[in-house]
Amino acid sequence: MADAGDVVDGGVTRDGEPVRVLGIEGTAWCASAAVYDGARDDFRIHSAAYEPESGGIHPREAAEHMQEAVPSVVEAALADARDRHDGDGSAVDAVAFSRGPGLGPCLRIVGTAARALAQALDVPLVGANHMVAHLEIGRHRSGFDSPVCLNASGANAHLLGYRDGRYRVLGETMDTGVGNAIDKFTRHVGWSHPGGPKVEAHATDGEYVDLPYVVKGMDFSFSGIMSAAKQAADDGVPVEDVCRGLEETIFAMLAEVTERALSLTGSDELVLGGGVAQNARLKRMLEEMCDARGAHFYAPEPRFLRDNAGMIALLGAKMYAAGDTLAIEDSNVDANFRPDEVPVTWREPDEDVAIAPESGTEVRGAEAVVDVGDVVTKRRVPKAYRHPELDRRLRETRTRSEARLTHAARAAGVPTPVVREVDDDEGTLVFEHVGDRDLARALTPERVRAVGAHLAALHDAGFVHGDPTTRNVRVTGEGNGVGDDRVFLIDFGLGYHTEQVEDHAMDLHVFDQSLVGTANDPAPLRAALREGYAAVGDDRVLDQLEAVEGRGRYQ
Repeated sequence: MADAGDVVDGGVTRDGEPVRVLGIEGTAWCASAAVYDGARDDFRIHSAAYEPESGGIHPREAAEHMQEAVPSVVEAALADARDRHDGDGSAVDAVAFSRGPGLGPCLRIVGTAARALAQALDVPLVGANHMVAHLEIGRHRSGFDSPVCLNASGANAHLLGYRDGRYRVLGETMDTGVGNAIDKFTRHVGWSHPGGPKVEAHATDGEYVDLPYVVKGMDFSFSGIMSAAKQAADDGVPVEDVCRGLEETIFAMLAEVTERALSLTGSDELVLGGGVAQNARLKRMLEEMCDARGAHFYAPEPRFLRDNAGMIALLGAKMYAAGDTLAIEDSNVDANFRPDEVPVTWREPDEDVAIAPESGTEVRGAEAVVDVGDVVTKRRVPKAYRHPELDRRLRETRTRSEARLTHAARAAGVPTPVVREVDDDEGTLVFEHVGDRDLARALTPERVRAVGAHLAALHDAGFVHGDPTTRNVRVTGEGNGVGDDRVFLIDFGLGYHTEQVEDHAMDLHVFDQSLVGTANDPAPLRAALREGYAAVGDDRVLDQLEAVEGRGRYQ
């Protein structure tokens, strides 16, 4: 059935003429086709969803569904286009398809159909990244300039920000996508796919229960919380209570890392994408977080959050207008197609989010408000979006951890501020004032090399920083490694004691991602980080860092 699109300003054009692009989506469970009409800036979406009889998505069955459903949804979309243009047989200027990420068998069927159709219509072919399409539909519909995007879907969960011609992954899941994680729990208790709506419905009648909460910088993990949720259900905890705990914990994790991404980039715009983004509690959390920060939040209507061809058609129109098309022989699908692999040809490179300059005596970070004077007073403010019990636990434990590990870092020879006062009940710390600016505003290879050496010293002492970003490093001097140059690590609230090589590698990975998210030319800085670590650290950690980067964790 078609969804009538809203007519808004700002349709996509090429050489001054509105474009019409057919989009075909088929990454996993939904066969969908739509025509984007630049003259009206609207969509007509036709979809046919695959619904497994039991369990999760079966790749072979999903592919069979695609093979059967794609021709009918494509014909319906093209019939719409012809009807709207007085029977014009050449109803579209290009054919766009979801090239990945997704299930290989499904992607291949959609890719084959798109190639055949482009050849039959004698129009160009465009290969769209499914996750970039989620971002672009939100950016287009909201009118935002350069937002951070949280994608929360079945097989994916990550944060994206634009810098230097690409969408950079600022943070992502360390194990599985958020929707798949929830589905693992619902299958365990015997519920059919999809599990997200069922968890949402049951959570409304539940009482909050504590579950593991794991964030590392802007990365996050769902494996521990899923194991704990299954165990709680097996131990007789009412399933409604477990569902409430799942929602409150998982979505608070996503809201926290999203706020950290806004703080790191200096952006005051957030768009939401992905099927899990239809959850009302997640949207409310993000809206409350943005309201508290004075940021703008936009979630597209549900038809653009679940898998749909409208977003593929829109991104295809933008790519086609920029001349970004594919030769048939170069149009292979990619099940592991990451959004940071896509050259963003349809935006100007100078649209980067600018790092906001420091001003005044009050600085608002992701977790706390910091009053800067002769001393620095850090107050972990309550987060209205979090459940009160969870919020209190996090603020108290992180305040204690920050005080303890800041002192431990100094004992290990790493420059940090002296802790003057601690009140973990109120979430307040008073520090010595160090540095004259954040590293994010004064990036040099010498300073980054020093950070690498400092992290190696922490790891040798048996703990991690937990959130080493370019905003959590303070610097002085010219940054050339001579004179009064100093590099201080601050904000150890997410740190913890560990001897695990994987944890040490993740610490480096967090800092590495922050370089990618804040530097116009991150390559020499990333090399400097590894050089600094290699000079004094364990080579196994750098080997493990390479393994971490090669996982494509969000798949």
